[in-house]
Amino acid sequence: MPSLSPPVAKSVTVCGYPLSIFFIVVNEFCERFSYYGMKAVLVLYFRYFLRWDDDLAITIYHTFVALCYLTPILGAIVADSWLGKFKTIVYLSIVYTLGQVVMAISAIHDITDANKDGTPDNMTFHVALSMVGLILIALGTGGIKPCVAAFGGDQFNEHQEKQRSTFFSIFYLSINAGSLLSTIITPILRAQECGIYSQQKCYPLAFGVPAALMVVALIVFIVGSRMYTKVAPKGNIMLEVCKCIWYAVKNRFRNRSSSIPKREHWMDWADEKYEKLLIAQIKMVLKVLFLYIPLPMFWTLFDQQGSRWTLQATTMDGDFVSLCLFKLFLMSTVNPILILGFVPIVDSVIYPLIAKCGLNFTYVAEFQNRPNGDIAVTNGHTEFDIQTVNGKCTYSIAVGFGSAYTVIIPDTFTIADCVANEDIGPNVVHMAWQIPQYFLMTMGEVVFSVTGLEFSYSQAPSNMKSVLQAGWLFTVAVGNIIVLIVAEVAQLPDQWAEYVLFAALLIFVCVVFSIMAYFYTYTDPAEVEARFAELEPEGKDNDRKRRSLELHDRKESLEEENQRKSRSSSEASSHHEAPADKATNM
Repeated sequence: MPSLSPPVAKSVTVCGYPLSIFFIVVNEFCERFSYYGMKAVLVLYFRYFLRWDDDLAITIYHTFVALCYLTPILGAIVADSWLGKFKTIVYLSIVYTLGQVVMAISAIHDITDANKDGTPDNMTFHVALSMVGLILIALGTGGIKPCVAAFGGDQFNEHQEKQRSTFFSIFYLSINAGSLLSTIITPILRAQECGIYSQQKCYPLAFGVPAALMVVALIVFIVGSRMYTKVAPKGNIMLEVCKCIWYAVKNRFRNRSSSIPKREHWMDWADEKYEKLLIAQIKMVLKVLFLYIPLPMFWTLFDQQGSRWTLQATTMDGDFVSLCLFKLFLMSTVNPILILGFVPIVDSVIYPLIAKCGLNFTYVAEFQNRPNGDIAVTNGHTEFDIQTVNGKCTYSIAVGFGSAYTVIIPDTFTIADCVANEDIGPNVVHMAWQIPQYFLMTMGEVVFSVTGLEFSYSQAPSNMKSVLQAGWLFTVAVGNIIVLIVAEVAQLPDQWAEYVLFAALLIFVCVVFSIMAYFYTYTDPAEVEARFAELEPEGKDNDRKRRSLELHDRKESLEEENQRKSRSSSEASSHHEAPADKATNM
């Protein structure tokens, strides 16, 4: 294994692009295959292996996704302040891989199936093991999320802005390709039957393949070690940022008197203690984070593809595996076209027209039928044998997807006396109706995510790239938390009403975001940092001392004024009390 110490990078380019980004893109493809592949069958694992109900399965699913997008903050702090991006990616990828392996082991039903009936006898063991695996995965995938994209951006020089922009599109293509293939392949792997004592749905294989892809991702990333440009961490920047913000708030609160002149920005109240460069960098970050406030609603809808939409497919008519193959055929053609073709069109034509609006469109209204059991329901004619004292006969019945029947066998048995009562009717809405919503959601994702990645990197100060990437990913976590809140608080009787509610909320948020984006002004972090870098240290110190003296003089003047007012008030009070005393003596 190559050394993890940061050697001098070998500058190798291909067609104007650093060769090192090849390893980063391949790593991202394998990692996204691993994550989305596991996530594609996760809610089904909860529902049909751990035997949880729909509400608990969806709650744990979105809690896990939210955790995956909360941990990027931790990863960003570690990368920017301690280990650097490269080592952070390597170490947390190891944690990530262990989590995937633990998850695959937790799905082996034979481990606790002592009576060999196909059902685990100690479900607590499987639940505990799967929770450990999910926590490790959340720490791993979340920790590397803000680092990989920013690390890829670090491979380009200042004059390669166009190539860097194209890289983010290719980077996102690798994300999309990995997630697309995995969300098709792992459900097919799950549909296979495997086991030592009894044949059951093969969750170990569905989780094991993503674990293997994560091992490949780690190896590929390390192989490219000597080609990378590795930016050294610049100290505990997050702690410094928090201290600076807290000082500015505290100082502003102390000097809230109307007699004290206001400053251009509330962060300027930290000028007495902190450098102007740091204050300017924090201003840039806060401005972008403010613009992120409406964004979680998009992820609220987007991430329901792995929960509500998956469970919805179990209530619809059609072969689930056939639907997966159909989506593979459709999306493997449409997605690359959208990303490689639509993104340049958006950049050169559409964005110039609506640059100040930032509108996003999506679609989510869905059909909802009654719930049923596992996806592998049989369609067509089903036959089963009935054994009697007089021999065996075969009973045949026509069934549809999602249907359930009770066959009544009378005591005086003849095959003609058997009656099948329909308990649950077959699903009548076909799975193909989900295709338009996946298609339109992908269009929205292309416009939304590619732009967000590049925007977060371009607007971030040089020492806060990963921090702002973490802020972008934090919006995903908030979006999943919103799903949990709405699902619990709304308590809508019909599922379709919940989908319409989410769609209406997104429309409202789009309007709000359009207004916010209209007033946003782009900043060039490199230009701002260069301007402050020209200041001499003595000049900065003198300026800080001058501001401190001015503030001290204003405080003294304010105290003197208050003392004069206090003396005047005391004299006036004494003057009014004297006549009263004379009247009393009389």
